Amino acid sequence: MSLPARFNFAEHLFALNRGHADRIAYIDDRGTLSYGQLEDRARRLAAALKATGVRREERVLLLMLDSGDWPVSFLGCLYAGIVPVAVNTLLTPEDYAYMLDHSRAQAALVSGALLPTLQDAMGRGAHELQTLIVSQPTGALPENAEAFDAALAKVEPMAAPVSTASDDPGFWLYSSGSTGKPKGTVHTHANLWWTAELYGKPVLALTENDVCFSAAKMYFAYGLGNALTFPLSVGATVVLMAERPTPDATFRRWTEHKPTVFFGAPTGFAGMLASPKLPARDAVALRMCSSAGEALPGEIAQRFKAHYGCEIIDGIGSTEMLHIFISNRPSDVRYGTTGKPVEGYDVELRGEDGRPVPDGEAGDLYIRGPSSALMYWANREKSRDTFQGGWTKSGDKYTRDAEATSPMRAAATTC
Repeated sequence: MSLPARFNFAEHLFALNRGHADRIAYIDDRGTLSYGQLEDRARRLAAALKATGVRREERVLLLMLDSGDWPVSFLGCLYAGIVPVAVNTLLTPEDYAYMLDHSRAQAALVSGALLPTLQDAMGRGAHELQTLIVSQPTGALPENAEAFDAALAKVEPMAAPVSTASDDPGFWLYSSGSTGKPKGTVHTHANLWWTAELYGKPVLALTENDVCFSAAKMYFAYGLGNALTFPLSVGATVVLMAERPTPDATFRRWTEHKPTVFFGAPTGFAGMLASPKLPARDAVALRMCSSAGEALPGEIAQRFKAHYGCEIIDGIGSTEMLHIFISNRPSDVRYGTTGKPVEGYDVELRGEDGRPVPDGEAGDLYIRGPSSALMYWANREKSRDTFQGGWTKSGDKYTRDAEATSPMRAAATTC
């Protein structure tokens, strides 16, 4: 399994889906977006950014609520060889001021509801923003801003993708640690492809008939895979919502749009099971659910399966590895464990001396796989500590069951 030296992930997805341009790619709070519309709008966004003077490999802040404009923005940037910096929509102006200065973003793609917060951030420190493109404006726009739809309407779609290398920087996600400033985690075009090929297709077994819905937003590595990389790699449909994933908001999408695969977190699953409005089994179409972000209690998974007849497969991923690298499988669920390493990833548990620990003993979790980030931008010390000769230090402590037959591949692991 390999990629050509020249590879643009946006063009890869567009080419995969040109044979069914009328199929629905996204359903959001405003309506639907077909695969053909997704490509057309993304290529127009690429052209619009180029027209404003944003150049290849320069950064663009992506501060947007989940809607069809989010994947248009992300893929449009990739198509143009521009690097989107996808950021959490729940941060403070101080956080965004740091990210603007740190990333040296030349433009911002921002939801109208978040524009005042971004403007506040722009007034707090140095930045290089020249252009604001505003999705779903809520009022009059400042002088240097333009409405998203108007920006797309006045340009022709970019004729051809920029010829990026598979290992060129494609996008950033900010990884927050327990201490210090958020770290700009630099991922490549190839990393998106690898997560789809190693996890999205073989573990989730997604097909074009699936409808995917992720409680995790697309600015998270987990949400990006769930709501863009994986479903678009197989021609599936995605449900997006801008609001918080409360039980009631989630139930409305389950019953109205009938997703077949739902991606959540343990706290969310517990809250839904506790809700008196939990839909009946025959009111939904779920065939499988995924959980990440924290350990999934076996009791929650078992109660969910008893009610809906489908498994929740627990796994662990990270911003640095882009998505899940240890996971249960639909046909092989061990309640209370995180599962086994995903094929294509190696896992080691190491003690304080840096040596592998025996089964049953807690150790620091290290991962080796092709979706690892290149580095933390402008943070050589943290990059050296995390990315070690092909291995990525996760910062998690794990144990391996004594029944393991291989130190890296056949081990079930528990937090």
